[in-house]
Amino acid sequence: MVSFKIHRLKDQASAQFRWAPHTSGPATVKQKDYELIGEVEALSAYVLFNQLRGTPNQLRVGDLLELPDASLRIFKFIGLEEATWFLTQARIETSDAALSGMDGEATPVNAGA
Repeated sequence: MVSFKIHRLKDQASAQFRWAPHTSGPATVKQKDYELIGEVEALSAYVLFNQLRGTPNQLRVGDLLELPDASLRIFKFIGLEEATWFLTQARIETSDAALSGMDGEATPVNAGA
């Protein structure tokens, strides 16, 4: 059996997700839009879906299943599809020393040399 973590799509993001057009390929989701509601064991993601159907914890459109290898599956109207967490790019900090040689004006390049 495989252990799945269930991430519930928060209510404020749910309406936006439901009305968004279907896209192909892996979905990119933001962690701030989800809350972990539990962990359940099942033979597969679809078996888990059927086990939870009709219970208070049933999967809703937009909910995520996280597998032990940290891969994600998002529940859409058409079934379960691959998903990934949205990762922000780290800001590159420049030191004052690197900026000290720059005066803010471009230096013309001598093309005839």
